[in-house]
Amino acid sequence: MNNLYADGKLVIGIDHGYGNMKTRNVVFKSGVKSYSEEPAVATNVLQLDGIYYVIGESHKVFIANKDEDDDYYILTLAAIAKELEIRGLRSADLILAVGLPLHWMSKQKSSFRDYLMRRPEISYRYCGKYYHIRICDVAIYPQGYAAIAASLSDYKGVHMLADIGNGTMNTLVITNGRPLSDKKFTDKIGVHECVKHIMNEVQAECGKIPDESIIEDFLINGTSDVSERIQNVMRREAVRYTEMIFDKLSEYEYDSELVKLHIIGGGGCLIKNFGDYDISSVEIIEDICATAKGYEELYNSQYLARKGA
Repeated sequence: MNNLYADGKLVIGIDHGYGNMKTRNVVFKSGVKSYSEEPAVATNVLQLDGIYYVIGESHKVFIANKDEDDDYYILTLAAIAKELEIRGLRSADLILAVGLPLHWMSKQKSSFRDYLMRRPEISYRYCGKYYHIRICDVAIYPQGYAAIAASLSDYKGVHMLADIGNGTMNTLVITNGRPLSDKKFTDKIGVHECVKHIMNEVQAECGKIPDESIIEDFLINGTSDVSERIQNVMRREAVRYTEMIFDKLSEYEYDSELVKLHIIGGGGCLIKNFGDYDISSVEIIEDICATAKGYEELYNSQYLARKGA
């Protein structure tokens, strides 16, 4: 357990993904459904202001602005509760370290901070337990970049970072440890695009509509407990998706003989299981919580720098 404090306030890194919410210690689906009465059978329920929110039974639909609705605020409260539960806490003063897609940072940073700090002090229940928190500050960093920021000094030559999430792929070019501000890209070609294609093709060729969980398990593990006929369709579409990813990276001047590629995010498992790549020039960072951890580490390094440590 790594408890990070700044001036007595607990620092919690949260990666607000379209597919999954990630903190240092937990991962859960980024779905939210609200009810006016307590659901009879749901387990992950957050209660706030008389409304019951069921957390994590589905993924979030892609939206360009994460503060467009209340979902990510509710998901943030759930993520905080999960981290406090692990630490045996029910109340805390907090600093949140979070991120936004690279290309949207400048336009959305201020509004996303205001969104997460809309109620600096708040009480709610999650999984039947009462929590009381104060959100004292929110620090926002470039999504994906945070996962490798601590090791940038080791990045000699030309490197490319590809953060493949459920909704987007964020790409950043790094030269001799220096991120290039004019070579950052955000594309709506996240893993959910692959899932949709697989679902459509299985329905068209096999007359079946697989549950998303079957497809997700197949993409993560490279196999699934379904017929070989359906697996063949899923495998073909997964391969096509990885080809599309490398085609897009080539547009951004990726060349395996000249550039070291670093892949993070949930899409890394697709590249590992279905991609055709040179393993000597591609690093797949398999820790899905790496970005959330990176947010905390970035905040800590800045905090220590301010303190002159």
